[in-house]
Amino acid sequence: MPPVVPAGLPSELLERRSDIDEAEQNLIAANAEIGVAKAAYFPSISLTGTAGFESYALSKLFTGSSGQWNVTGSLTQPVFAAGSIHSGVRLARAQEEEMLLTYKQTIIDAFRQVSDSLVAYQKSREFREQQEHLTFAAQDTERLSNMLYQHGSASYLQVLTSETIHFAAQLNLAQAQLNERLALVQIYSALGGGWQQ
Repeated sequence: MPPVVPAGLPSELLERRSDIDEAEQNLIAANAEIGVAKAAYFPSISLTGTAGFESYALSKLFTGSSGQWNVTGSLTQPVFAAGSIHSGVRLARAQEEEMLLTYKQTIIDAFRQVSDSLVAYQKSREFREQQEHLTFAAQDTERLSNMLYQHGSASYLQVLTSETIHFAAQLNLAQAQLNERLALVQIYSALGGGWQQ
């Protein structure tokens, strides 16, 4: 007999699913892209010069009144490219939003798969149980037909018919058992590898 699915399975089991892990990593990567896009705002200058002392670019950075930025050299690049940089940041944020929606949809799909597989397992188990009852009834019918035939109360055609019905019931039972096990495999798959943590 296949194992019985235990009651009270935690939803945290779904965190092991590879599709959820992939969507989560894509979301993390998209979030990191925002930081990369924002870094383009930051001016790129050399802080130290020869012998490890303050560089010329750093010393001239705050020249002028009240220590304001000196917009020269490499500092002008972020200023003039601000529209492009801003568009890059907006694009990175939009991609992160897309990855967030994909992550949420992946989680919803995972819960739906678990629900569908549990329902399929329940239905296939119920069908297998009914098929067992039908097979036992067909077996009894065959046994009774043989007894009636041996005592001269039934024809051999009736015996053959009951044997055929019993054989068909056994085949249907084997198929029902297979379907129940396949539904159990679907539960394992939907949970990301079974119910043991």
